[in-house]
Amino acid sequence: MRCTHDLPYQIGGRWTAHVLRGLEGGRRRFGELRGGMPGVTAKVLAETLRAMERDGTVSREVFEENPPRVEYELTEQGRKVLGLLDLCCDWARENVVVT
Repeated sequence: MRCTHDLPYQIGGRWTAHVLRGLEGGRRRFGELRGGMPGVTAKVLAETLRAMERDGTVSREVFEENPPRVEYELTEQGRKVLGLLDLCCDWARENVVVT
């Protein structure tokens, strides 16, 4: 179930819902997330991920490799927010008239 555009409300920052959707299928590297979000800059995506990590919705794991590898994953709290996003998307589909 996808729904991240044209909602009459916002969860977190502009890209937060996109990150939630990008991680709903499991762990992703930064480049994988960014590839699924045309229009987001690396700086903004990094800021969004840091904020979500601070909020407890995303976990970050660093692998000591050369070059370093970092993977992001939704926490239990992040999965709950994803559930709320699903409910909001359902509501929007039923109540928002697209012109």
